[in-house]
Formats: sequence, structure tokens, C-alpha cells
Amino acid sequence: MADFAVQVLKRVLAPIAVLLAVMIGLGLLVTKVLMHVWPLTVEDSVNREFERDRTHEISLFSLIFSTLASTQAVIAVTVLAAIVLRLTLHRWRESIFLCAAVCAQALIFFLTTLVIDRPRPSVDHMDVSPPTSSFPSGHTSASVALYLGLAVILYRLTDKIWLKRACWLLLLIPIGVALGRMYRGMHHPSDVTASFLNGGICVWVMARAILDRGAIQARRLTSARA
Repeated sequence: MADFAVQVLKRVLAPIAVLLAVMIGLGLLVTKVLMHVWPLTVEDSVNREFERDRTHEISLFSLIFSTLASTQAVIAVTVLAAIVLRLTLHRWRESIFLCAAVCAQALIFFLTTLVIDRPRPSVDHMDVSPPTSSFPSGHTSASVALYLGLAVILYRLTDKIWLKRACWLLLLIPIGVALGRMYRGMHHPSDVTASFLNGGICVWVMARAILDRGAIQARRLTSARA
């Protein structure tokens, strides 16, 4: 039990704590130190350009991607995927990995917004603003953790090269979410950029702690039986 606690601390809690510190540090740099330094000086013009280019068709697509990354949708897809993975693979490893990655990014997002207070872009907002800082984008980091996490799982499960490559098409969803959130006037470019870091590192940490660790233990068990 003591060894398990040490492994959890080393492989999960410590990296997540470091990531939280990095995210808060980035937020402070963006809002307090580098706000008058390029490329942050052109962020407002990027948001205004998105606002000028709004059309009914693009707005519909942005709404679809934004909805895919809403809290309700992310929870629903994560739970459904976890259930399907458990029933089809007859083990918990992949399900726990996906849920842990999504929960970790949400925790870091929430704690970061408690420290960083960044206003939304100075354009017309197409969505109701939640009572959180603009930095980072919760929609984007959640979609990265969920769909990158699914891509990692599917990549590991298939042996076919074309299927392995096709798995990464899931990354088009968080890219669409990031563009959609900026298009809808809800986030600055640096907000969504930081969110890719948050979601991506959470996936890496949990894959290393759960998927890789589980695979090593499974190989050891197989070798012992042989």
C-alpha cells in the first residue's frame, strides 16, 4: 500500500502539481508581464477579425464544436466511452485513464481560473460568459483531454497502420473547438493555446501512470505464468 501511494505521488500528483504551477505562471505572464509584447499585442486584432468574418454558416459550425466541448457533452461522452471500453475490453485500465485525464484537466482549469482573472475579448460574445476567467479555455482543454485521450486508446488497440493514422483525426475536434471559441468571441488565442498544453500534458501524465504502467504489469504477469 505504501509503495502504491509513492507511485501515485510520483507519477500523478507531482506532475499535475507542476502543471498547475506552470499554468498559473503562464497566466500571470500573459496578464501581468507580457501583455504589451508581441504576439500578445495582436490578439485583439485576431478576435476582431474573427468577429468581422462571422456568417450564419460558420456560426453554426462554431456552435456545433463549442457544444461538443460543453461540460454536459464532455461528461456524457467520457462516461459513455468509459462504459463501452470496460464492456468491450473487459478491464478498467483504459476507462480509468480517460476519466482521470478529463478530471485532471478540469481541476487544473478550475484552480487556474481562481488565480488568473482575465477579461473576455473586447468583441461581441455569441455565448453567455461563465463566471470564470478567460484564461485558460475550459472548452478547449476538456476537448483535448477527451478526444486526444480517445485517440491514444484507439491507437494502442489497433494493429492496422491506416487505423492508427485515422485515430489522430479525432484531434480535429479540439482544433475546431479552439477556433470556434475564438470565433464566438469567448477566448483570446493565448487562452486556447494554453489549454492545449493543459489537456495534452494531462493525457501524457495519465497515459504514463495508467496505460504504460498497466501494460508493464500485464507483461510481467504473462511472463510469470509462462
